[in-house]
Amino acid sequence: MSEAVDLQNGDLADRTAGEPEAPPPSRLRTILIVVVLLALVGGFFAWRYYSVRETTDDAQIDGHVSPVAARVGGTVIDIAVQDNQYVEAGAVLVQLDPKDYQVAVERARADLEEAEATLAGSQSDVPITTTNTATRLTESSAGVGVAQASMTTTDRTVAMARAGLESARATVLQVQANYDKAAKDVERFRPLVAKEEISRQQFDAAVAQADALKAGLAAVQAQVSQAEANVRTQESALNRDRERVKEAQATEDRARTGPQQVAVTKAHAASAAARVEQFKAQLQQAELNLGYTTVRAPVAGMVSNRTVELGQIVGPAQPLVAVIPTEDIWVTANFKETQLRSMKPGQKAGILVDVNGREYEGRVDSIAGATGARFSLLPPENATGNYVKVVQRLPVKIVLNAGQDKEHRLRPGMSVEATVFTK
Repeated sequence: MSEAVDLQNGDLADRTAGEPEAPPPSRLRTILIVVVLLALVGGFFAWRYYSVRETTDDAQIDGHVSPVAARVGGTVIDIAVQDNQYVEAGAVLVQLDPKDYQVAVERARADLEEAEATLAGSQSDVPITTTNTATRLTESSAGVGVAQASMTTTDRTVAMARAGLESARATVLQVQANYDKAAKDVERFRPLVAKEEISRQQFDAAVAQADALKAGLAAVQAQVSQAEANVRTQESALNRDRERVKEAQATEDRARTGPQQVAVTKAHAASAAARVEQFKAQLQQAELNLGYTTVRAPVAGMVSNRTVELGQIVGPAQPLVAVIPTEDIWVTANFKETQLRSMKPGQKAGILVDVNGREYEGRVDSIAGATGARFSLLPPENATGNYVKVVQRLPVKIVLNAGQDKEHRLRPGMSVEATVFTK
């Protein structure tokens, strides 16, 4: 019996010796205090970190879209850009056929020259009329008045003859252009009629039209020669009239003006001057239209949404391409209204872009004047009785610091994560 008790005591001693010794209560309190202090310090720093930052992933890159449209109608003969190509401001995008507008410029220039010649004659009529009126009252000055009137009339005739010559030359250019087009049509129709793709009658009509235009071209060329001869004749007459005026110059001092006749002549000159200004405006408009045949980029950026094709006939105000400026971009971040308590313009911001994982620096530019819901197609109306409070979001504009997107990787519409440092 005593041996069994001793054996049990020995086993108990062996098990007790193999178990670890429990730590004292003071050590446990120390560990708990350290853990609590670490948790408090970590919580404090976490609070300090998140209390000065407001973050949202409801944000995207925004930018301007500059649609480029044709200002005049015409046929597209060249497209100088491709989709998603970077262009500088003023770069040529599309070229329209300028031939019709070049002819219009020449016609407007000829009309202006004719009007200027008429103005010169009308302005010369003022002293002529004055002299003629004086000579009617003073017999001694009759010779001077007649000579000067003849010279001025001849001068005006010379100017009108020169203007007629320029007009005839412009007509030659117009008829030449029509004849060239008709001749090209004949050449294009020739293989088609051989293949019986068009009727012989249609081909003969094209040939007849080309022949008629050729004959018309010869006729207007003859008119040009006649106009040149007329100019030479009138210039000779002008030289003779100048000699006659010199002979009667001694009696010119006695000439006096008739106020009423002079007033009428001045009115005619003013009317001629007004016509000159009118034709100047028409010439400027024709030159503008000619310049509008070259469509250029209004700003530097990426070419997108190209809808024009080679050979297409476009009309005024028809959209051709869109240019998106890559330099003028910003971020629109939709923050909850509870995140705007300490947010204000000028605060630093960080932008994390999804496309490359890079973080950009920026600053708050402005906060929208209304929530995004107010700008929606169907804004909420809480007065209907079905009111449910929902935290609203306000768009915040964040501008990026300059020089961060040299490769133009950022595009409007990209998703980003915006963080604003409110303190």
